[in-house]
Amino acid sequence: MPPKRAWQRMLSGRRLDLLDPTPVDIEIEDIAHGLAFVARWNGQTRGDWPYSVAEHSLLVEAILARATPRPDPRWQLAALLHDAPEYVIGDMISPVKDAVGPGYGALDARLAAAIHIRFGLPAALPAPVKKRIKAADRLSAWLEATEIAGFTKPEANRLFGQPDPALLDGLSLHLRPPAQTRAAYLARHSELMDQL
Repeated sequence: MPPKRAWQRMLSGRRLDLLDPTPVDIEIEDIAHGLAFVARWNGQTRGDWPYSVAEHSLLVEAILARATPRPDPRWQLAALLHDAPEYVIGDMISPVKDAVGPGYGALDARLAAAIHIRFGLPAALPAPVKKRIKAADRLSAWLEATEIAGFTKPEANRLFGQPDPALLDGLSLHLRPPAQTRAAYLARHSELMDQL
């Protein structure tokens, strides 16, 4: 029997091997397109448009920049790309990821490493950087949970930690058509790449 197909054809024409990804098969246009169409919270959010992983990634990068004095553009780029593997493997809520087990984490890590290398980042991020991105991710999750996913603030505090109000001041969530989100993601990626 021939081996089962483990690659996916991208709109760019690339064939990305999901089990053994290489940086040469990764294009930012594919990432931006995929993430703009992947809904956070399994689509269980208020509004006329799904809240996409691309929108979430833009917010996480903005939070990291706010929380970091003189942020390094490399780590801002890493924050923008923190959920990039989801352009091909989708988004799952954390409890489901835990239930799936280490196989999901390993797949995610292989894809993340290839994505990082493709855009000039280390395959594995330094632990302090990863920790800061995770903190921004949790803050984003708190804001999303309370503003569009139906969680109460006490419930979100228990699940994601109580946020620093100063980091949230003036932040808002964007619910917009995928084409607009894709364009915003690509524009921010380009800005950060120009700073490297």
